[in-house]
Amino acid sequence: MTSEIIYLGELRTKATHLKSGQEIITDAPTDNHGKGEAFSPTDLVATALGSCMVTVMGIKARDMSVDISGATISITKIMGTEPRRITEIVVAFSLKGKQLSEKEIAILENTGRNCPVLHSLHPDLKKTISFTWN
Repeated sequence: MTSEIIYLGELRTKATHLKSGQEIITDAPTDNHGKGEAFSPTDLVATALGSCMVTVMGIKARDMSVDISGATISITKIMGTEPRRITEIVVAFSLKGKQLSEKEIAILENTGRNCPVLHSLHPDLKKTISFTWN
């Protein structure tokens, strides 16, 4: 098993990563009867995309002896209706203050665009991805 989830009531869950014991609280968003006091499950899906992208980019950067520490990714999740679902995830990657070659940038962007989460998302889900270097 990977995780265990407990429903705490009032549209809140606690998920525990079994190997590490780390916990994540989720809350229904305010536009879906919740308090919006924590990540919603759909927030986690969108956030997982950005986290996965920068993680695999970090692995590739380390393999190339390139430092991308300090990189940021901003995520915007856009919801649709009928059925209620994520219709678009906007990913904005930024790395400032580091000098990378055009080849390094191309390799890292390609790596990010091929992360496992991105390939796990439905093809109908729009993914808008941008990269800013310096």
